[in-house]
Formats: sequence, structure tokens, C-alpha cells
Amino acid sequence: MDLTANEARPRLILASASPRRLALLEQIGIRPDEVRATDLDEAPRKGELPPGLASRLAREKCEAARAAEGGEGGFLLAADTVVAVGRRVLPKAEEEGEARRCLELMSGRAHRVYTAIALSCPAGRLRQRLVETRVKMKRLSDPEIAAYLASGEWRGKAGGYAIQGLAAAFVLSLVGSYGAVVGLPLYETAALLEGAGYPVRAGWGDSAA
Repeated sequence: MDLTANEARPRLILASASPRRLALLEQIGIRPDEVRATDLDEAPRKGELPPGLASRLAREKCEAARAAEGGEGGFLLAADTVVAVGRRVLPKAEEEGEARRCLELMSGRAHRVYTAIALSCPAGRLRQRLVETRVKMKRLSDPEIAAYLASGEWRGKAGGYAIQGLAAAFVLSLVGSYGAVVGLPLYETAALLEGAGYPVRAGWGDSAA
């Protein structure tokens, strides 16, 4: 997927097919020149903890996208989000039963969302950041869970819910980064890009157009 390029800025590739991550980047005036999806086995390895899983997958997505790039150069950004209750990694729910089990497990308690970002720079250096956010949900009734499942909003979402949608009504508190729970921590992403030499604010003058 090719997006409108800006010759005044270095090339930026987003190694994610997530429309949420693209929208979050655009929210802070960053418009990737290309979106390049990666296809990896995201199952945790034996003994792998949730923070390590998120970091590894973000790095591997970045490396896979760079390998497929063909030497074009520029910056390449990847991210991965893992939802966990304790040491248990919750799936990206594809079946209603998976989503129900996730919601029942998170009901009335706190869970953690780990979002890792990885940035491959033109010179080949790889930079990473990991953001941890604590989310507490209200105790969910059976009718509330049934109504949310009927919405279909949970499909493909880590932990079986989307905080930017209907599930926001279930959240009692959030400590950390809201953007990270959606899929991309904006402060940390902007800081990572800027620290690597990407002109984050270069497109701000176009945001009012």
C-alpha cells in the first residue's frame, strides 16, 4: 500500500496493516509513505513473559519488513501489543468463545497492556521502546458481555476488546498510555522517531488543511 510521499522528508514505512496504528500516527501529523504488513507466528515461546513477547514481535516485524524492502533505505516502524492477566497472554480473539473467556477473565480486575515499538533507521540501527499500561475493568454482567460479543467489535483485537470503541464503557481506570492500548503509544513513538532524526513536526503545518 503506497501513500502520498513527501520529498522533503525521509521515507517512512509502517510495518503494520492495523488501521488503528495508521490513524494514530496521522493524529500527530505523521503520514507514512507506505504500509507494509508482515506475517509472523505470534505465539509466545516456552517461558516467554508478556513484555518480552511484545518486544520480540515488534523487533521481528521490523526486521521482516526491512528484509523485504529491497535496500530502499529510510525509516521503518513496527509495533506489537500484548494483553496479559498476570503472566497469561490473552489471544487476539477470532472466535466468540475466545473473546468471552477474555472478558470474563478481565471482569472486575486489572490487566496489563504491553505495547512495544521498534524503529529501523537508515543506517541500520534498531531502536526499541516498551510501554506498559494498567487497565481496570468493571465487573461485567452476563448481559453486558453478550451485548459486546454481539457487536463483533472484539474480533481480531488483543484481549478481545477495543478500548477506543464500545468497551470504553467497561473501563474504570487506566494508568499509562491510552494510545498504547489502542495500538501505538504516541509520546514514545514521536520521541523515538525524533531521536533518530525523523522530522516529526514537519507535517504539522498541513494538519489544518
